[in-house]
Amino acid sequence: MDYNAWFECSEGCAETYSLSDVIYRCKNCDGLLAVKHDMELLKQRSADDWKSLFEQRYMRTQYPYGSGVWGKKELVCPNIDDDNIISMYEGGTNLFWADRFGAQLGLGDLWIKQCGISHTGSFKDLGMTVLVSMVNQIINESGNIRAVMCASTGDTSAALAAYASAAGIPAIILLPKAKVTREQLIQPIANGALTLSLETDFDGCMAIVQKLAARPEFYLANSINSLRIEGQKTISMEIVQQFNWEVPDWIIIPGGNLGNVSALGLGFLMMYDLGIIDKLPRIACAQAERANPLYRSYQTGFTEFSAITAQATQATAIQIGNPVSVHRAIRTLRRFDGIVDQATETELADAAARADRTGLFNCPHTGVALAVLIKMVERKQIRPSDRVIVISTATGLKFPDFKVDYHNVDRGEPPPRYLNAPIELEADYENVLKQIGAHLDA
Repeated sequence: MDYNAWFECSEGCAETYSLSDVIYRCKNCDGLLAVKHDMELLKQRSADDWKSLFEQRYMRTQYPYGSGVWGKKELVCPNIDDDNIISMYEGGTNLFWADRFGAQLGLGDLWIKQCGISHTGSFKDLGMTVLVSMVNQIINESGNIRAVMCASTGDTSAALAAYASAAGIPAIILLPKAKVTREQLIQPIANGALTLSLETDFDGCMAIVQKLAARPEFYLANSINSLRIEGQKTISMEIVQQFNWEVPDWIIIPGGNLGNVSALGLGFLMMYDLGIIDKLPRIACAQAERANPLYRSYQTGFTEFSAITAQATQATAIQIGNPVSVHRAIRTLRRFDGIVDQATETELADAAARADRTGLFNCPHTGVALAVLIKMVERKQIRPSDRVIVISTATGLKFPDFKVDYHNVDRGEPPPRYLNAPIELEADYENVLKQIGAHLDA
C-alpha cells in the first residue's frame, strides 16, 4: 500500500507540510508540528496482520526491517526510501525483569526497559535514525542541507554524531561547558562532529541552535523536530510486543525536554487506534527536584506553566528548565491519566544504588524514575499486582563519576545508605578470611 505521512500543526490550525520541508513550527501560528499518518489507510490492514508483520521482522537480518524502529516503518515514516535509511539496528533492547528489586518493594511484575543497550548507549538512537534518514533523503533529492545540528546535554549529541557520521553528513554539536560527562563528550568528538562547548546551560545552547536553524542550510535535530518523536514512539510498540501484545498498567519515564513523554503516548495511541491494543497504560513522568518545571505545573493541575532556571543536578540529561515539548507532554499526561513527581539528589542516588544491588547499573536519570517508583509504591498509587515498566534512558557506563562518587565518601562525611566502598587490607590470608567472614555474617 502507498502509505503516507506529513507534518501538521499540533495546535489545531490544520496547516500541513511535507516531511521533506525544512520546518519545525507552523508558519501560521508558530505551534510545534506533529507527524500525521493516513490512519484510514493503515486501518485497512487488520490488527492481527500488523502483529504478524512486526513479529516476522523483529530482530531479523533483512535490512532495515530488523531494526526495532524500521520494523514498524509503515507506522513511523513510510515516506523514506529504504536506500536512504541510516540504521544501526537500534531498538530491540532488553526488558529486564527486576524481580529482586520488585520483591523488595512488594511488586511481582516490575520491569526495566533497558534503552541504554543501544548503539550510542541511550534511547536517543530511536529518534535519530528517523531524522538522519530523512535528512539523507532530502540531500539526495535536493542537496540543499549542509549540516545537521543540535543542542545537547550529552545523549542527543552522541546519537546525532554517530548517525550523521554513518551517513557522511556533517554534524554540529552545541554542549554546555562542564555539564556533560567526559564519556558523553568524547562520543561526538570521536565521530568527527564539530563540537562547541559553550559557557551556558542547555537552555542557552538551545536558544542559539534554534537561531542557527533559521538558516535553511542547517537542519535541527532536537526533539522540537517531531521526526525524532516518531522513532522514539516505538518504545511503546516494542514494550507491548515483548509482552505478547499485552499493555502494562504503569510506565514511569524520566522527563527533561519532554519529547520522550509525548513519544510514549503517541505509540500507545496509534496502536489503540489500529486495534492492536484495547487499553492504555497510565504514565508517570519523573523529574529531578532541581529541574522540575513540569512537576510545578502538575501541582497547579497543569493550569499554569513557567520556565525556570534549572539547577545543577546529577541527572544532567534532564537538567532543563524550559522544555520545548512541554505542551505536547501535558496533553499526553492528561490523556493517559498521568502524574508527575520529583526526586531529590539523595533520593535519585539512593534509588540507583539500591537497584544496582539487584543486578542493574543505572544512569542517574533512571535513578530519578526509580525514586518516583518507590514513592508511588509507598503511596499505594501502584498496587502489588500491577505490571510496571520503568524506562531506563541510558547506560550507567556513561556516568562513571556518578557511580564512583556515591561509593567514595570523604572521611567525616555521612555515608550514603547503600555505600559499598572497597576495603583496603594487607595481603594476609587470615586478615582476608576474617573480613570475608564479617561481611557474610553481617
